[in-house]
Formats: sequence, C-alpha cells, structure tokens
Amino acid sequence: MSTKRCYYETLEVDRNADDTKLKAAFRKLAMKWHPDRNPGDSSSEMRFKEINEAYEVLKDSNKRAAYDRFGHAAFEQGGMGGGAAGFGAGFASSFSDIFEDLFGMSGQRGRSGGRERGGDLRYNMEITLEEAYHGKTAQIEIPVSVTCESCSGTGAKAGTKPKNCAMCGGAGRIRQAQGFFTLERTCPGCQGRGQMIEDPCPSCGGSGRVNRERSLSVNIPAGVEDGTRIRLAGEGEAGVRGGPPGDLYIFLSLIPHQFFQRDGADLHCRVPISMVAAALGGEIEVPTIDKGKTKVRVPSGTQSGRRFRIATKGMPVLRSRQTGDMYVQVVVETPQNLTKRQQDLLAEFEKLSSGETQPEAAGFFTKVKDFFGTRATP
Repeated sequence: MSTKRCYYETLEVDRNADDTKLKAAFRKLAMKWHPDRNPGDSSSEMRFKEINEAYEVLKDSNKRAAYDRFGHAAFEQGGMGGGAAGFGAGFASSFSDIFEDLFGMSGQRGRSGGRERGGDLRYNMEITLEEAYHGKTAQIEIPVSVTCESCSGTGAKAGTKPKNCAMCGGAGRIRQAQGFFTLERTCPGCQGRGQMIEDPCPSCGGSGRVNRERSLSVNIPAGVEDGTRIRLAGEGEAGVRGGPPGDLYIFLSLIPHQFFQRDGADLHCRVPISMVAAALGGEIEVPTIDKGKTKVRVPSGTQSGRRFRIATKGMPVLRSRQTGDMYVQVVVETPQNLTKRQQDLLAEFEKLSSGETQPEAAGFFTKVKDFFGTRATP
C-alpha cells in the first residue's frame, strides 16, 4: 500500500479544482518551498519534489483521470509509463513560468548584438477649440537622441568594430547553477549586449547616439478631443547601437474657449438676453465655432435657462462624417442701474401684473398660503 500523500492534499486543493486553481496552487507552493529560498533545509527540497510530482500528474488530464480512479497505484510498476516521481521530462515546461517570479530573470530574454530599442518620447501640445474643429498641421521642435553619424550607431570608433564579450561569448547571458538545476542571467560584463567596445567613438562616447533638435510636422485631425494621443512611429529616441527607434506620443490639451463649452461632439453656449426680449420674444444672433453667425428665434415668455438646439453646428466627430449639435442656453438678465423713469415704468407694470402675466410666481405663492393655512376661502 502506498504511503505517499494525496496529490490534492499536497497541492492544498480539492478534487474539483480546475486547471487555473491547480496552477495557482503550484506556483504559490513552489515559490514557498524552493530550496534556494530555504538554504540548508533538506525537508524543503523533499517538499518541493512532492509538489512538482503532484502537479506533473494532475495537470495532465489522462494522468489525473487514472489517479482519480486508481490512486498512486496507477503510476507504480510502470503504470502510465512511469516518470511521475521526482523531476520528469515535463518539469521544465511546468516550472518555467515561475522562474521570473522566483529570481527576476528569464531564460528566453536575450539581446542580439547589443541592439536595443530607443525610448519613447512624450510631447504636450495645447491647441484652441477652433484648431480642433478645423484640424491643423503643426511644426514642433523636440530634443531627441539620434543615431551617431560618425560610427553609424555602432558606438565604436571609425575603423574598429565591437567585439564579442569574453565573459559570455557574445550570448549576452551566462549560466549559473542554482541548487540542482541551472538558470541563466544577464551577463554582468556587457549588461546583456553580448559585445564590448574597446575603442569607443569620440563623438558619442560609445553609446551610438547623440542629442539633436529635430523639427517635425504633426497632422492634427479635425475632431480631436482634450487628452487625445497621437502616435508617431519611429520618431522617438534612436536605438542603442543600431537598434530600432522608439515612438513619439503627442498629447493634446484644449485651451478653454471664451464662448463655448464642449461635451463630446456637442457645443454649449450661454447667451444673456434682456427681460423685455424674453417677455416679448424676438430673434438673437449668436456666434458659431466656424466663425459664422446664426439666428435663434426666442418665443415670447421665454424663461431663463431655456435651451435651443441648432443642428450640425457642433464639433466634427474624429475620423467620421458626423457632426455634433450646438445648444444655446438663454439667461434672462435683470436690469441694473435704472433711471427714475425706468423705475416708475416698472412699478406701473408691477401694478398691472396678475397671475396670468406671472403664472409661476402666482402658483408658488398660492401653494405657500395653502401650506400655512392663510389662503382666503371664497
């Protein structure tokens, strides 16, 4: 009879655990019991082997089915082809996904010939709402690292070439024994480039790049919004020693407008009108974002805050033929600095006013009287 622990108990999962839970449990326990994290503890190595053995079986659907039916006997005396105990052939594939979690390194990441991609750059640009409406082409000047012309980006003095690193043989990585298996790490001699420069270029100091001011033409399409990001591929910093360049990102911000507030593709505009214009009605002329004008018909008795929609007078939708609308909100302005004659006329108007001329006020104060029980009964 087998004395081994149940594989499910070893991984601390129940028998209905799916592949995702199995893998998560394996990663957690493998990192906890790895011998390199428990130096001098022989029991941790045994526990680590048990965890790997259990996962090797349960991650395979066929082996798991056999284990669920026959237990450990399914793998004894050659059952299922053996190979479940210890570190089988599938160990590398099972454990490779936690190498980087354990040691901060990966055996698959190397650099070819010291070529490194250049860094990305960010440029902040302010534009007006009118420029966002029409679109524009802007000329910008940016400080950027470019490929050194003296050495063509190699970093080596003209007439010389970089040589393979003696420490790693040009691989950029060296092997290192960790317990009972071998890991790779970045070569400390060449920092993973695989090459060493014995005679650096005097113009760039061996980096293969020099700083320059670059003039670029940037196309701002119509309809861009605040926060829009434009990517210019290959316009970032030059790569190290002939590597590909990075990208340039233009981040747009819109300057607040004196008339309009933007809401997506729609524009909003607040227009003050006189008390007389609101009472009698009429037409008002308002500006549009395209530097034009449009007329808005204001009905008699218009109240402050009323909005009027003007179709297709908003902003264009980015990369679309659609256009937003413009909304005009009228604000009735109370007269100020009245003359004696104006005051007398308003006082006379007030005497002639009734619930019909001011229905909202009349209705409100009627409700107030009802609330306090002071309304006279007919």
